[in-house]
Amino acid sequence: MNLNDFDMQHVHEIVGSTLIAERCEDPHNHRFATVSGEARPFMGSHVHRITFRTDSYDGHIHEFSGVSSPAIPVGDGRHVHFANAFTTMDDDHVHEFRVASLINNPIDKC
Repeated sequence: MNLNDFDMQHVHEIVGSTLIAERCEDPHNHRFATVSGEARPFMGSHVHRITFRTDSYDGHIHEFSGVSSPAIPVGDGRHVHFANAFTTMDDDHVHEFRVASLINNPIDKC
């Protein structure tokens, strides 16, 4: 994918859930929803900043701020991004998560 083939101002919706933490003591996970930052060129592709706060469970939340994978083509000139990372520590634990962004520009036929 050539960087000149699309508008560098695009963003992606991202929704997901963390993996379960504290499996023995208090098993739980969290949900999150966000919109990525604008596309930034990276090694012939581009990436997006991802920042979110999770929903609350038993009085605590977690946060994440990082960068997505480069674009992953899914056909018709569209793409997604992937992230696999850990949240901040709160209540003495962290959560791993794996998430793919929603497809860019899903309804444009041009």
